[in-house]
Amino acid sequence: MNLHRPLRVLAAMSGGVDSAVAAARAAEAGHEVTGVHLALSTNPQSFRTGARGCCTLEDARDARRAADVIGIPFYVWDLADRFHQDVIEDFVSEYAAGRTPNPCLRCNEKIKFATLLDKALALGFDAVCTGHHARIVEGPHGRELHRSVDPAKDQSYVLGVLTQEQLAHAMFPLGDFTKDQVREEARRRGLAVADKPDSHDICFIADGDTQGFLAKRLGRRPGEIVDTEGNVVGTHEGAYAFTIGQRRGLRIGRPAPDGKPRYVLDIEPVSNRVIVGTAEQLAVRALTGIRPRWCGPAPDGPIDCLAQLRAHGDVVPVRAELTGGELVVELKEPVRGVAPGQAVVLYDGTRVIGSATIARTERAA
Repeated sequence: MNLHRPLRVLAAMSGGVDSAVAAARAAEAGHEVTGVHLALSTNPQSFRTGARGCCTLEDARDARRAADVIGIPFYVWDLADRFHQDVIEDFVSEYAAGRTPNPCLRCNEKIKFATLLDKALALGFDAVCTGHHARIVEGPHGRELHRSVDPAKDQSYVLGVLTQEQLAHAMFPLGDFTKDQVREEARRRGLAVADKPDSHDICFIADGDTQGFLAKRLGRRPGEIVDTEGNVVGTHEGAYAFTIGQRRGLRIGRPAPDGKPRYVLDIEPVSNRVIVGTAEQLAVRALTGIRPRWCGPAPDGPIDCLAQLRAHGDVVPVRAELTGGELVVELKEPVRGVAPGQAVVLYDGTRVIGSATIARTERAA
């Protein structure tokens, strides 16, 4: 994709400040930009509650007003059914299986850079533009995905599922700017969303109550909370309400013999048991990832690199190798609270190598 010539660009506009400024920059660069708001809820609420949720009717109106200020055509595309199937149902089934999914990553993979991008290309657009805080850099083997210059807002982790073919048709105009700079630019451009708060929660759980959301869909499933010796130390209303590394909300009646706090070590969906133990028992030294996806050429043999194991988590040095279609990652220093279902994203400095979904972990102790 030659960015030095005018392109037909489809700008995904969520109704927030990032996507509005990204669309404005694409238009200012001389591209033929069309704004589109993705209607992802079958029953959108009228208004957001603070910074909770997105995809409301208010967000659609904010996106339309921003498009009017920028001076670009604007449409609303209904992808609610695809979003429900590919993101919400996946979210619920992953929790039911004892795993902890990342719905933002799945939305990027299945909706924004699969369904949306495919539809855009079929309609003759050259690229999809979004407000993600990440950078695309021309490298020796094609386009590379890199971290944003703003580490506090970097979203490369949830974009680690993108292939080089998808990156070839992606535009991330905000990757070289901080969030404060983006808001200031929105004010200069007269965009009303300049000071609109960011959405920090799962967009389809507007009240932030993930446990209540899952309980409505999976029902009560009472079970036992046990320690590593198999002793029953408490009960629960559904194993799906817990995640690896969780400390709060365990409702364990008596303290551990050593007086130390307990954390969730494992979730067994078949036996419906939650296993708890000490913080030291949470430490993981290796993991196996399935469904690997590469932002460029797949590694040939073992590589020493960095890995991020959760959104906004720290990076750790690892040795990774693709073996039998699975990604085997050895952590050079133990990490606590690694949850199956999350993504492991590999980095070479700021460059994203690729990602996989964590399937199994190997404890240090």
